[in-house]
Amino acid sequence: MATKKTKPVWQKSMPSKQFNFMQEILAAPSPIGLEAAMSYGVIKPFFETIKPKSWGIHQFKGNAGIVLDTHPGQDDMPSVMLIGHADKIRMQVRQITSDGKIWINCDSFIPNVLIGHEVKIFPQNPKKPGEYRVIEGGTIEALGAIHFADAPTRSGEKGIKQNMLYIELQMHGEDRKERLEKLGLKAGDPIILDRPIKRGFSADSFYGAYLDNGLGCFTVSELAALIAKKPLKNLRVLFTIATHEEIGRFGATAIAGELQPDMIIATDVNHDYDAAPGIAAKRMNSMTMGEGFTITTGAVTSDYLNSLIEQACLDEGIPLQRDMSGRDTGTDAMAAALAGFDCAVSSIGFPIRNMHTISETGHTGDVLAAIYGMQATLQKMERMNRGKGITRDDLRNQHTRLDQVKSL
Repeated sequence: MATKKTKPVWQKSMPSKQFNFMQEILAAPSPIGLEAAMSYGVIKPFFETIKPKSWGIHQFKGNAGIVLDTHPGQDDMPSVMLIGHADKIRMQVRQITSDGKIWINCDSFIPNVLIGHEVKIFPQNPKKPGEYRVIEGGTIEALGAIHFADAPTRSGEKGIKQNMLYIELQMHGEDRKERLEKLGLKAGDPIILDRPIKRGFSADSFYGAYLDNGLGCFTVSELAALIAKKPLKNLRVLFTIATHEEIGRFGATAIAGELQPDMIIATDVNHDYDAAPGIAAKRMNSMTMGEGFTITTGAVTSDYLNSLIEQACLDEGIPLQRDMSGRDTGTDAMAAALAGFDCAVSSIGFPIRNMHTISETGHTGDVLAAIYGMQATLQKMERMNRGKGITRDDLRNQHTRLDQVKSL
């Protein structure tokens, strides 16, 4: 934390070494269902480097998620699971045609935002299923040229539809389809955008693809490193890298259902509503990049757990913004409800711009605020009950009573 004479960490520029690690996590090719490049390739080695000997790592059969556990096997201890998800929105090959075009779907991307951007395709070796290779240098196209578009499309009155998208691999000559198929290309092959993050023009900003949700995984990893330096005695912490979030929170649901923590704090991206174009009529709450991390109220979130986070941040002067949700947080905070077990949950995030595009934009100060806000929260839980730590009865007995509130 900061002293009175120094700036707090979240008000300083992120050091290059830390930014480079964030860049490495976000660059890992981990499309939905193939997340091990991030979880096993980058984060597991990091966990093994920073963890005390007594900590353990959980791995799973049906997904490439991992959990760094501060007190493995100690199910009697109160526990909190912090979750980031490693999966990236991916596109997929639909069809290869004789002219060498690779027709694709666009999953959760708006078709218009993809045109012209470079991608990586991951086909399997046709003679060795399960052995993947990568094809680089392709771009996503739809019309070929403005000259081939009708008048409404030229003027912007009509947009690009998903079934118009294809990858241009610059194929020419004869047997184009057959040559691509010999490389192993086939329906279902995953495709991701090729844009590593870079520091932005404005101070402490950065931009690129897949802030959603490498940022959550980076936060969980950095928080684990902080706690490893001064381990907690009264609280079991499960630092979790989940999978399959983008198609329904299925990875976190499976992991949480197996380990059944007492608390879950999902860590994911959020929106900079103040800078979002064309949504004034929706009357969204004020939330902006560079003013701190976010905490979500509503849906299944626990008011008591949220209050602990907010108080910890108030005590340390860590900037925090409130968001609201209706029936679903849209994050891995729903994992316990979906898995069907009792758990107090919260959802934190970072207000970013241009979500689900190749130019997602964030602020390093918001990420650092989230890391140190969570550290302050865990330390607060550790100190509760005269140094004995938070208990399950605290969670059971501190539900908000609106019938006991005071009149203003």
